[in-house]
Amino acid sequence: MPIMKDLPLVPAERALKVIGGRWKVYVLYWLFEGPLRLSELRRKIPDVSQKVLVQQLREMESHGVVHREVFAEVPPRVVYSATTLGKSLEPLVDALCAWGKRHADALKGLDAPSVKARAERPRTAHRRSA
Repeated sequence: MPIMKDLPLVPAERALKVIGGRWKVYVLYWLFEGPLRLSELRRKIPDVSQKVLVQQLREMESHGVVHREVFAEVPPRVVYSATTLGKSLEPLVDALCAWGKRHADALKGLDAPSVKARAERPRTAHRRSA
């Protein structure tokens, strides 16, 4: 599939563009373990909407890191998998996860107040006026 979006020429910026996005690292993480259907990915990443997940998968497919296979069945079955190029990102994703853990540990005292404040914030009910 041709790359539909122009990618930056600077290599690091290009890499960030390909894996950047709220859910792309999650998708890659699960696809490194093997092919999955959309519904399986949704179960593994419950906070993502189907619309956004499909958008992220299409972007990754257009960048050559995810393969989408449609089986001629009724109903049609679609399976997503990491391509060879996509699998080559596994060490990078592992390194990002390790760095994120070190960063969280180093800033443990700094993140805590904002996380605690969000957890204590009361939820308001949205009511329709009659």
